[in-house]
Amino acid sequence: MPYCTQAILEEHYGTNFLIQLTDRGEEATGMINSATVDRAIAAADGMINGHLAGRYVLPLSAVPDPIPTIAERLAIYELHVYEPSDKIVRDYKDALATLDKISKGTIQLAAAGIATPTTGGGSARVTDRTRDFTAESMKGLI
Repeated sequence: MPYCTQAILEEHYGTNFLIQLTDRGEEATGMINSATVDRAIAAADGMINGHLAGRYVLPLSAVPDPIPTIAERLAIYELHVYEPSDKIVRDYKDALATLDKISKGTIQLAAAGIATPTTGGGSARVTDRTRDFTAESMKGLI
């Protein structure tokens, strides 16, 4: 399940803006290219999952905040072929910074985390071998 959808991007950024970003054919169709949007969303999901993989169980059963907002910002940045506006760049950098904080544990999500592995009983176990140098084997050298 993707963290954002084309409908969410259209609602947040507007249909005309998505048409400008995705209608890249030699002849303009005046329509949103859904395949291009899907690739951008998949790239955003991959980046998010890469940051969450060591700390949370994937796929997330319920998508907690701020993941959908991060996905929107990453996807819209990914759709830009040419230089995006300063706000889009700023939002992208903020999303990456938030992902970095999540991966380091500074920000914690309301999601199932990965349990840290335990070693067992918590006590030390010592095994001993027979001694090579005993009073009997050193007889005559001491």
